[in-house]
Amino acid sequence: MKTKALNLLLILTSLVGYLQWGKNQDLFLFEAEAILFTKFMHDPGSILHPFILLPLLGQILLFITLFQQVPHKWITFSGIICLGILLGFMLFVGVISFNYKICLSTLPFLVLALLVVRNFNSKKQIKK
Repeated sequence: MKTKALNLLLILTSLVGYLQWGKNQDLFLFEAEAILFTKFMHDPGSILHPFILLPLLGQILLFITLFQQVPHKWITFSGIICLGILLGFMLFVGVISFNYKICLSTLPFLVLALLVVRNFNSKKQIKK
């Protein structure tokens, strides 16, 4: 149960990532996903980009683990990696642009991802 709760939190914290560019141009990832789903209905080819498809795949993988009896370690790790690519890149952009809002918005996901990995490793240690 703890692993499922952590995976749900991973999905939720991935949605609070914050993007900011130009003057008065900003949005959260949940807003970007809403825009993508509306665009997908009209022009499916417009969302074919690795920084769109990989995080979406990561969320789908983590969502699948919520319905498994025991969440599979490799599906969870694959979801974390797919989402971590985007959020890690956002952290990098926030650091080099000195934008603390972007940096702070990525930290909940990244810290939680480390906790999930640690949770799986502690289960491995107990089984021995």
